[in-house]
Amino acid sequence: MADKNGPDGTGETGRGKQRQADIRDDDLERRRRDLEASLATRRPDRLEGKDDAKAGSAAGYGQALKLSSEFIAGIVVGAGLGWIIDRVAGTSPWGLIVFLLLGFGAGVLNVLRSAGLMAEFGQGDKARDPKE
Repeated sequence: MADKNGPDGTGETGRGKQRQADIRDDDLERRRRDLEASLATRRPDRLEGKDDAKAGSAAGYGQALKLSSEFIAGIVVGAGLGWIIDRVAGTSPWGLIVFLLLGFGAGVLNVLRSAGLMAEFGQGDKARDPKE
């Protein structure tokens, strides 16, 4: 039959005393509650309720649409100008290539300005606060 050579002489492996597991679970639960309280005090500006979360999500989608449309517009305008210059001057495909790259650069610059990570034209070193 089974040999009773388990850790506590009962023949079962693992922790044989349920009492120690209960104490450990209570300790973990207490630590979890303390951590939640600590996080709640460090992040008081967290959105409460589902209505506020939906409003924040809609604002995020609006900002993403604005930034992506500014980027795409810069590329499209650059490509359009390059194509027109190629047609008029007969320099195909160099005008398209050069102005496509310039449009890409202008799109990136517009996105950085719109996101508030770069100063507006004529403001020097002062970047505007993106939360305004």
